[in-house]
Amino acid sequence: MSVEVKDFSDLKLNSWLLAQCQSMGLSKPTPIQQNCIPRILMGEDCIGCAKTGSGKTMAFALPILQKLCEDPYGIFALVLTPTRELAFQIADQFAAIGKAVNLKKCVIVGGMDMMEQGLELSKRPHIVVATPGRLADHLDSCDTFSLQRIKFLVLDEADRLLGGHFDEQLKKIFAALPKEKQVLFFSATMTDTLDKVRQIASEKVFTWQEKDDAGIATVRELDQRYVLCPRDVLDSYLVEVIRTFRATDKNGSIMIFTDTCKHCQLLSMTLNDVGFANVALHAMIRQKERLAALNKFKSNHVQILIATDVAARGLDIPTVQLVVNHVVPNVPKEYIHRVGRTARAGKNGMAISLITPHDIKLLHAIEDAIGTKLTEYKVDDKEIVTILTQISVAKREAEIKLDETDFYEKKMINKRKKLILEELEGGQSPDEADIVKEKQECKKKRKKKSLRLKTT
Repeated sequence: MSVEVKDFSDLKLNSWLLAQCQSMGLSKPTPIQQNCIPRILMGEDCIGCAKTGSGKTMAFALPILQKLCEDPYGIFALVLTPTRELAFQIADQFAAIGKAVNLKKCVIVGGMDMMEQGLELSKRPHIVVATPGRLADHLDSCDTFSLQRIKFLVLDEADRLLGGHFDEQLKKIFAALPKEKQVLFFSATMTDTLDKVRQIASEKVFTWQEKDDAGIATVRELDQRYVLCPRDVLDSYLVEVIRTFRATDKNGSIMIFTDTCKHCQLLSMTLNDVGFANVALHAMIRQKERLAALNKFKSNHVQILIATDVAARGLDIPTVQLVVNHVVPNVPKEYIHRVGRTARAGKNGMAISLITPHDIKLLHAIEDAIGTKLTEYKVDDKEIVTILTQISVAKREAEIKLDETDFYEKKMINKRKKLILEELEGGQSPDEADIVKEKQECKKKRKKKSLRLKTT
């Protein structure tokens, strides 16, 4: 049963935490905060499930920081999350609320220097925010830190973490944790992994799931639309959607989601070429560049972000007014997370999905999952005809440019490195000549493809 409270003081939080909440503009706790914070303070394991933008991070950060002040030591809490960008965001929120008590935190994710991270861990920070893969690497490779005394384990976006992709790494991490600890699970979508979550939690776990009489899985403030378009002119329709939206909203930020790293990079290059300044965010970009791109978008220096699903979960960017699904996700749950990047914390927002004839079944599956019907977003078909050639030429040039870079080569070398590591684990020695050969093959393929594109 939900408990209504007027403000954060009703949740029995310390005065310094109340002051921090006030300074951050947090006045009334959200339903998930109202219900989960008291139970966490009572020492219970907790499962919290609420729509995107409902304040889940503060629902676990506030009680953890209160308990930390009662018995301060490091490493006090471990927060696991599936994506690097979300890890940095959670760490920033902990830092903001814990500024008054000189909180020490560190972020352990891939793409950053392992030696520096190892040094940070050896200093025993109060809060460690990590992605499972990199933390498991540290547990394998160094003994300068211990997780044996942690008081809290948090799984943010728990359904994604427990979906099967991270099982090996999580097994290694869980083995390094103490038996006695509080386990907190939070996500916007948890129905399909709820049983798995309960197996990890204690028998007396407190479960709170946001109730909605209408059965709608997305927030009411979100205007959800679709645009029907042929598959071979998808990019032209995307440009026209942006132009149509910009006619009524000149300043709102736009997030565009696509399916693969390659499509993300090509789309970014194409749109930049036709005058829509943007930044790209995907797994084939170096981590420092990913963070720089995200900061440009967050600070509104660039108003369009093109991304894969690495940006679909948890990221809180208040200026986002429009989310576009350039490619509709195969799993309805991922649609919910993508469109949750807008219409956050009671604000309005719009989500538009480009639907080809092949996507009709996916559209129906999404509508069934979210409990509402998408309405059509009108664009001018005549305008599509006028920009079609320009967009096609820009995309072809982008393909040639991308082919002349080491984009594909990096991907092949990363695959090769993975194979080498597997060989090492099996006791075999890697052949360096194979790596050189792999690079040469990649270069040959690039040249052939580049010639073929230029002659067509």
